[in-house]
Amino acid sequence: MGCVTLTRYFRAISGVSEPVIIGVGIDVAEIERFGAALARTPGMAERLFLESELLLRSGERRGVASLAARFAAKEALAKALGAPGGLRWTDAEVYVEGSGQPRVRVRGTVAARAAELGVRAWHVSLSHDAGVASAVVIAEG
Repeated sequence: MGCVTLTRYFRAISGVSEPVIIGVGIDVAEIERFGAALARTPGMAERLFLESELLLRSGERRGVASLAARFAAKEALAKALGAPGGLRWTDAEVYVEGSGQPRVRVRGTVAARAAELGVRAWHVSLSHDAGVASAVVIAEG
């Protein structure tokens, strides 16, 4: 039985319609290594991120630590979806609400996989310290 089938099965037999965790993903990225990859690979940032992710609200370019955390979030999101092939990096957007809370918005290939699994909400946490960026993503159904 696949993840979707099991989730629906357990909901059906339990009569519970409360949210369930469909997937959890975690990832880390070495900030210096990620920055070096961006510097030596022209266009890499534009392949990984939407314009809105590359810039701060002020219009300044986002720092490497922040981009590394966003990259880790996209990797974690893919893991929460079972790491299927064919997901496009720019079909997942990491943004920050006015309160400072990070969020994720999905479209295209990522939204299609999320719908297939029954994902209704996302939870994301970003951090960077001591040269490492990290992210945790929870897919809730």
